[in-house]
Amino acid sequence: MQKIPTLFLRDPADRSRVLPEVNPQCEWVLAGEGTPTLKHDGTCVMLDADGSWWARREVKPGKPTPDRFMPVNVDDVTGKVMGWEPIEQSAYAKYHAEALANSGHDRPGTYELVGPKVNGNPDGYEAHLLMPHGWAPLSVREEFAAAPRDFEGLRTWLLARPYEGIVWHHPDGRMAKLKARDFGAAR
Repeated sequence: MQKIPTLFLRDPADRSRVLPEVNPQCEWVLAGEGTPTLKHDGTCVMLDADGSWWARREVKPGKPTPDRFMPVNVDDVTGKVMGWEPIEQSAYAKYHAEALANSGHDRPGTYELVGPKVNGNPDGYEAHLLMPHGWAPLSVREEFAAAPRDFEGLRTWLLARPYEGIVWHHPDGRMAKLKARDFGAAR
């Protein structure tokens, strides 16, 4: 699990905002490469090939890691260690169990856990669900396929919609993201 880079560079004076300068790692998006998909506003979970569920976890510098924590990488800017912890020891374990019962996913991969008790439920889900990453209804996929790929166009497009953001998926596995709040918008 690598942290997905943001499409535009962050403002060093206010890291919550982006500048109209493309992140060099993400130039491929502005070149028209990759498929834009809906960024769900929840928390990331993973079903591994052995059938075990894991929750994404960030550990701040100097803090102890949870039991059975699997570190994946370290953010060079913040020093946070990103990795996975067993779902049963996650604060989201109860909601994950409900989502699994509601969604029934059994294919290895990553999912977004969404619902009434996850991140304030900005998308208004009535139940806890597991959304496969990269999945959205056809109408939403078509809407995202038509999204602009320039700073001003994306700012206008994202701020006019109820979505958290966009994640672009390149065929070679690279990804890039952009959130509405990167422009200073509150959701």
